[in-house]
Amino acid sequence: MSDCDLDVVGIGNAIVDVLAASDDEFLTGHGIAKGAMTLIDAVRAETLYGSMGPGIECSGGSAANTIAGIAGLGGRAGFIGKVKDDQLGRVFIHDLRSTGAVFDSTPAADGTSTARCLIMVTPDAQRTMNTYLGACVELGPGDIDAGLIGRAAITYLEGYLWDPPEAKKAFRKAIDIAHGAGRKVALTLSDAFCVDRFRDEFRRLIEDEIDILFANEQEIISLYRSADFDGAVQQVRPHCNVVALTRSEKGCVILGNDEIHIIDAAPVDKVVDTTGAGDLFAAGFLYGLTNNRGLAECGRIGGLCAAEIISHYGARPEADLSALLNG
Repeated sequence: MSDCDLDVVGIGNAIVDVLAASDDEFLTGHGIAKGAMTLIDAVRAETLYGSMGPGIECSGGSAANTIAGIAGLGGRAGFIGKVKDDQLGRVFIHDLRSTGAVFDSTPAADGTSTARCLIMVTPDAQRTMNTYLGACVELGPGDIDAGLIGRAAITYLEGYLWDPPEAKKAFRKAIDIAHGAGRKVALTLSDAFCVDRFRDEFRRLIEDEIDILFANEQEIISLYRSADFDGAVQQVRPHCNVVALTRSEKGCVILGNDEIHIIDAAPVDKVVDTTGAGDLFAAGFLYGLTNNRGLAECGRIGGLCAAEIISHYGARPEADLSALLNG
């Protein structure tokens, strides 16, 4: 879109990740569902934080990771999210702006602290997330910058936003602004447990409002309560212009323009931590889409970015993604 000076604006939870190596016994002992994202309160957050091993702190949040990835590829990106004016909030702002992304949301002067996600990574590289949403739950319609959304070809929303009531209103406002400006709206389903809670609402949203959908295999099967992946693919096909479905080591399946593209996963020497794999896949895919690449090439770029992120701890790239893409 020639009249857009931004490729993508993401709206999501502004979270600082704390990652630590763990084992299945730790998860079982603390009653944690392996591989899921579980929302926790402040007391639970302090308890788990005190019990975890040595951790690595780095800015995260699903849509924010995607925006950082797009900026790292050389794309023009912005973000809307809620942080408090505290230490973690300042870390988050610094980290995102340092990628070149636009982030002008005003930090809250009072209220709950900036969100954090306690991530336990088991030896099989599976990540289990325990999220204290903190200031994120205060994101509301008043935080939606209509001017920023109007500047972007695509507004990208994370399914996690559907949990807090005010954030849900913000979500709907952003969709209305984007479509009112003739822009596209993309959604990532975020988590199978999230889909389980809001299945009917998500299905209506996808049928009526979403142009580009991202989901992994478990999420799309859960969405349609399908017996298998192929059945879910057939059910989602009529509802979005573009659907990008990731399948871990099996690669991805891209639907659009009456086409189906099956793309192998990019090779990885060793899978260290799968945190952010879907986020960075979306970054690569959206970068390709907003730079007029074909759908298969968008899937390939997404796979390259996902492969980079799972080769190390943390959900923000360590390698130069632009150099990786053009190398």
